[in-house]
Order: sequence, then structure tokens, then C-alpha cells
Amino acid sequence: MLGARFTLKIVGTLSATCLHIMAQGPALLPRTSFTFSDRAAWVSNGTVGAKNLSAGVFVAGIQTWRHSPEHYGPHWDGFGKRYGARLASGATNNAIEAGLGGLWGEDPRYFPAKGKPLKSRLGHVVKMAFITHNRAGETMPAYARYVAFAGGNLVSNTWRPDSPSTAGNVSLQVGFNFMNRIIGNAFSEFMPGIDKRRRNSPQTKEDHIPRD
Repeated sequence: MLGARFTLKIVGTLSATCLHIMAQGPALLPRTSFTFSDRAAWVSNGTVGAKNLSAGVFVAGIQTWRHSPEHYGPHWDGFGKRYGARLASGATNNAIEAGLGGLWGEDPRYFPAKGKPLKSRLGHVVKMAFITHNRAGETMPAYARYVAFAGGNLVSNTWRPDSPSTAGNVSLQVGFNFMNRIIGNAFSEFMPGIDKRRRNSPQTKEDHIPRD
């Protein structure tokens, strides 16, 4: 009962935040449909894909630096436990978000703001952690994501006895979930451009010149 009330409280708070973010300007619209198989692939890539695994290094590193949760310890062993716990709970969160969002057509994918100024792209990275698109391509609060982050942590805590489902602990977990999503969005936004510039750099091109 406490978990349900707390989840609804988080959803309400994030929805108000989301509506404020949406009022600041439109987001880019997706150009393709999002089928059931697409959702399954999104869950898989969002759990064990390179972007999520890389983002996990940052999130687990910050948690280790903050010594949170304390029972995992402050060193490499604690980092590994936090990384593994994040990966397991992330799979639960992604499955809930994709499945629940499919009921009303939420599209959880991130679409980069290509061609926009750097400031706009940075804002887009943060904004799209809290909002998403519907079937018509219009922006809306990411309700399924809010429920997944709050409810998914409550679910994962049932088989992680070392992580109590207190309001403070779940709030902290939800905060890290959104931090992880923002970091993942940043990878999607900027990494393709960095890779392209690296491939087109004179040194890289020289490396591909045939040698006699």
C-alpha cells in the first residue's frame, strides 16, 4: 500500500515537471512506427547494449563515490555490486516501460536533435529523459517511464533484501534512473558525431592508405 501511494506521488510530481518542460518547446517527432518486436529489441538493447553498459560505469561510479548504498562498500567490490544491481533493476524497468507504454502508444526511443545548436541539443538530452512521443508523434509525459522507475525499483527490491523499499531509498534509486537515462541520451546524441569526425580525421584516413 505504501509502495503504491509512493509511486503515484512520484508520477504526479514528475508529470507536473514534464508539463513545464514540454511548454518550453516542441521535441522532434519520430518518423517510424514502433511495433511489438521493436519494443522487445528496445528492452534488450536498453539493458545489455553498449550505450547502457557505458552509462552504467558513470552511474555506478557516482554511487560508489557517494558511498550509496552504504552496504555495498566504497571500493571496486562495491562498484561491481552497484553495477550488477543497476543492470538487473534496469532490465525490470525497461520491460515495464516498454510493456506498459505499449498500452497507450508511448514510444520510449530517443531521437537526436541533429543540426541544432549545442545548447538546444543539451536541453534536448535532458528534456527527453522526462517526456516521450505518442502514436501521433506528439510529445507527452513519459508516464510508463515514471511508473517503471518507481514500481520497477520496488519490484527489484523484493529480491534484493539488502536494498530496503523505504521512501528515501526508492527516491534515490529513481533519481539515479533518470540520471542514467540522461547519460544514455547524451551518448545517443553526441557519440555518432564523434565517431564520424574520428573516422574522417586526417590521421584516421592516413591509417587506411595502402602501404607498399
